[in-house]
Amino acid sequence: MFQRNKFDFLLVIPVVFLLILSVAFITSVFPTKLPDLILFILVSLAIFLIFSFIDLEILLSLSPFLFLLSVFLLISVFLLGNVTRGSFRWIPLGSFTIQPSEFIKPFFALFSSWYWYRNKFSDKNLLVYLLFFFPAFVLIFLQPDLGSTLVLFSIFTGMVLFSGVKLKNLLILVIIFLLALPCFWFFLKDYQKTRVVNYFNPYSDPLGDGYNVIQSTITVGSGGLFGRGFGKGTQSHLSFLPERHTDFIFASAAEEFGFTGTTIILILYMILFLKMLSIANLTEDRQNFLLVLGLLFYLSFQTMVNIGMNIGILPITGITLPFLSYGGSSLLTNMISLGIIENISRKNRREGTLVIR
Repeated sequence: MFQRNKFDFLLVIPVVFLLILSVAFITSVFPTKLPDLILFILVSLAIFLIFSFIDLEILLSLSPFLFLLSVFLLISVFLLGNVTRGSFRWIPLGSFTIQPSEFIKPFFALFSSWYWYRNKFSDKNLLVYLLFFFPAFVLIFLQPDLGSTLVLFSIFTGMVLFSGVKLKNLLILVIIFLLALPCFWFFLKDYQKTRVVNYFNPYSDPLGDGYNVIQSTITVGSGGLFGRGFGKGTQSHLSFLPERHTDFIFASAAEEFGFTGTTIILILYMILFLKMLSIANLTEDRQNFLLVLGLLFYLSFQTMVNIGMNIGILPITGITLPFLSYGGSSLLTNMISLGIIENISRKNRREGTLVIR
């Protein structure tokens, strides 16, 4: 008997290439951060292996506890966290910091799959699910971290869609959401409102609130077809581009490697997300099916929003690009998600064991 239980290379290889590109980009635009990035990658690879081989049943049974622990960390940000640029997002841990709003993303997907596997869709069960979701949503929003708030909402929305909701209930939820959406404006911080306004007309304040989106689009456009070359990006190296190693690393890549380089990046993400979708499609266990989808919603939505704001078609929200941006908390949570999906893929292959006689 031959068992194909090794790693799913079509899932792992795109991420390996993205990590290699991340090292290259950080070496170019922010070389002093390279030692920390190497450390983050090594630790995250160990985390990936742990979650690739951990018993999924045990992990899912612990998901309510992990989710509540994540909520507790969100609360502790306001008690122990440092204020950075007016936001409570990071908890100091020695010479490093952790960002709890990153860790809650995979753990909320875990909890959601556990919850909807055990509960059929009903108004009551939706209300209970909403009661779990809402405190985390509000805590992240109050930090304020609009980007992570939207990512968490994407997981919530995706999981409700696949919870067995009927079309009538879905239409009611959509109508309620659309009616409530204008009210959301009044809870935004002033700078968040300004970002939305400047999305439509960034040149109304080119040296102020419109600066980031203008510089990002200039940086992307300056790369042309093949880019300026490694280490030759003027916008990033002369510090015109803000957050060139985190939120706007895609723009940095576009400047140095051009349309050709960014197309390769997009292809890597496409391969990764299509492979995740394939794994979900091959998963017979509904709980694992929901889990893969939840993680796919989170990673694909975050990728779409980050690239969208880099090229100026979406408002600036302050969100990292999975596997490519610099950031320890972001990379660790991305690799937790990848490890879980790899675990499910291995389970699929074990159940589809090939017998050779």
